[in-house]
Amino acid sequence: MKTQHMEFSRLIKETSKAIEFSGVISVKAGAELIHSSAHGYSNRSDEIVNTTETRFGIASGCKLFTAIAICQLIQKEKLRFESKLKDCLSFEFPNFHQHVTIHHLLTHTAGIPDYFDEEVMDDFEELWQKNPMYHIKRLKDFLPMFQDEEMMFEPGERFHYNNAGYILLGLIVEELTELEFSEYIEKNIFLPCNMEASGYFSMDKLPKNTALGYIDEENGIWRTNVYSLPIKGGADGGAYITTMDMFRFWDGLFSNRLLNQEYTNLLLEAHIATDEEGEYYGYGIWISKKNDEIFKYHLMGYDPGVSFNSAVYPANRIKTVITSNVSNGPYDITCALEKEL
Repeated sequence: MKTQHMEFSRLIKETSKAIEFSGVISVKAGAELIHSSAHGYSNRSDEIVNTTETRFGIASGCKLFTAIAICQLIQKEKLRFESKLKDCLSFEFPNFHQHVTIHHLLTHTAGIPDYFDEEVMDDFEELWQKNPMYHIKRLKDFLPMFQDEEMMFEPGERFHYNNAGYILLGLIVEELTELEFSEYIEKNIFLPCNMEASGYFSMDKLPKNTALGYIDEENGIWRTNVYSLPIKGGADGGAYITTMDMFRFWDGLFSNRLLNQEYTNLLLEAHIATDEEGEYYGYGIWISKKNDEIFKYHLMGYDPGVSFNSAVYPANRIKTVITSNVSNGPYDITCALEKEL
């Protein structure tokens, strides 16, 4: 086991140097932290280096928080997986199918239009030309970008990754709890897991020890991502965490501090096969299988100037959290580590 730990550290050192990684890489074997290293700058202008306590945006990596919030409300019998969207929200969706359910939204099988369709649009920044990002402060601010559009396909027909579906789930949390979405998550997920450094921060007033996101142009010039993302994250992405807080989150989830055993199992069930062989989606979480066994539960997040990957490998008792304040890197590190598993 000690040999594997040393090999992990060697691979991380080699790969992070080769790709000029910027961020933090942390690995646990069981309860033991076997690697934690910080690379690059959290602020390039002032040459402030990243540390293992630096907070990073995780983009879509926090869709799982939204799914847990919904499952908590279902566990409390305030909602059902079969509940229809039209019965859950007071907003109008004139062209949506009447039979879109909570389950469809959680599993990206609803077929509703998306405000950012990753199969059609390459550049997330294109969105803010017509809708200034500094106006996107609440979940309802996203609605004009998709609520009057036509359905993409019939509910339940297939898997198609959809950000708008998670915006709607966040709005349902707000309507049922009368709390702002980020406040609900902070009280019901971050607090029980002791995730004291984590939050949904506005980009124009980031707290200390928070990495700025950087976009590197081909000509070697860089810029921050302050004009590239909604000013405040929400139900489909944009929370900030530290790697240690993410480990605390996994511990809280797997020890039933967030949901009881029945609903934890439902959350982690492979509900739908995705477009990639061996890849499935639970509720807010990706699931990889090898030989019909769970190889890993994992989260991914990619935005301009943000990339994130965190995985739990049950058979190996390994957990990884890789945060970055540039647009790529965690995937390469993950691939390198998985060669040892």
